[in-house]
Amino acid sequence: MKALLLNGSPRQGNTYTALEALKKGFANIEGLEVGEIEATNVDVSPCVACDTCGETGKCVFDDDTNEVIAAVEEADVVVFATPVYWWGITAQLKLIIDKMYSRGAALQAAKKKVGIIAIGEADQEDVQYELIAKQFEAICGYLGWEIAFCNTYTAGAVGDLAADEKAVAEIEGLWKTV
Repeated sequence: MKALLLNGSPRQGNTYTALEALKKGFANIEGLEVGEIEATNVDVSPCVACDTCGETGKCVFDDDTNEVIAAVEEADVVVFATPVYWWGITAQLKLIIDKMYSRGAALQAAKKKVGIIAIGEADQEDVQYELIAKQFEAICGYLGWEIAFCNTYTAGAVGDLAADEKAVAEIEGLWKTV
């Protein structure tokens, strides 16, 4: 079984802390291969709706899109982790999600479990977390993927999540949902 962690953060802050805790938990799953893609470290161009991928199953751009989306396709579990930027996911992560269009049919055929971790500065009652959850509900509903977990956390400054032992333990325990 393979898990792919898509890290939408452009820096090593609270999202990085969350994924480190999740990897520690995932170590409890015997035989699980865990891969990670840091969205800020891959070259994925914006989709231009040329629809060439509809004919070929591949993006026309000579960038990292095809390799990144192939990794998504090969994974049994895909975790989207992002800080909250302006009431949504980061642009870096959104680029990858938009490019999933290039293999839409193949991704629909591949049943997956999905995890979402969103970390923002606002209190948990803020609409930003609901907006992110709804976006992933729509994506997973379209693709026929199952959401295993959708967890949100409040942590503003770098180190805030690491200082929240209860949150870190909860993230570490998410392995039980997949």
